[in-house]
Amino acid sequence: MAGHSKWANIRHRKDRVDKKRSKLWSNCSRAIIVAAREGGGDPKFNTSLRYAIDDAKAANMPKDTIEKAIKKGTGEIEGETYEPARYEGYGPGGVAIIADCLQSNANKTAPEIRSIFDKAGGNLGTPNSVSFGFTQEGQILLDAEKVSEDSILEVALEAGAKDVVSEDGLLQVTTEPADFLEVKEAIAAADVEIEAAEITFTPATQVELDLAAARKVLRLIETLEDHDDVQKVYHNAEVPEEAYRD
Repeated sequence: MAGHSKWANIRHRKDRVDKKRSKLWSNCSRAIIVAAREGGGDPKFNTSLRYAIDDAKAANMPKDTIEKAIKKGTGEIEGETYEPARYEGYGPGGVAIIADCLQSNANKTAPEIRSIFDKAGGNLGTPNSVSFGFTQEGQILLDAEKVSEDSILEVALEAGAKDVVSEDGLLQVTTEPADFLEVKEAIAAADVEIEAAEITFTPATQVELDLAAARKVLRLIETLEDHDDVQKVYHNAEVPEEAYRD
């Protein structure tokens, strides 16, 4: 989620994730199933599966649950089939929103996502109506108090990172999607604690919102994130930190 403060966004999302651990594990399981089905069950030769397994481990997903999801993906055991889908639209204040899903029944998911947008005062758009304004990139966030910018610059850039910037007490390492895993592993190998890491969509521009509109947008995003089929939600709202407070 993009926004005024990356740390506020991460903290907000983490708090919600901690309260909805079963939803997070379900998302991880689906991602593993799809990755294993499309590229095989060996993460050494399937980068997408390595991403999915890393996310599952970060969510403290049990090892046997991860292995079971891989076997479902490869067909060793029976499981439901999921297909990736992307829904794009606009929320209150003209905020652009992308919802990436793994769905088993598009005829069920699509109208439900449309209804969520409609009820929030937004509208669901057509494919690429929103995503053209975003760039996909890897983001790795580090606590600036735990590591120096100079030391991370050397490690990250040598591993293929695009840039390292300091913001809001964090060091943000950005990468091309194809270089994300290598850079992340290089940072971890340097014994640096990673606060958050993901391949995300970064907006070219952001929409400034007042407090009331920001809270409406956050409610829409949270409703989307609560949907069983939604994996990740991206937006271009500049959210003031007070919007995250009750």
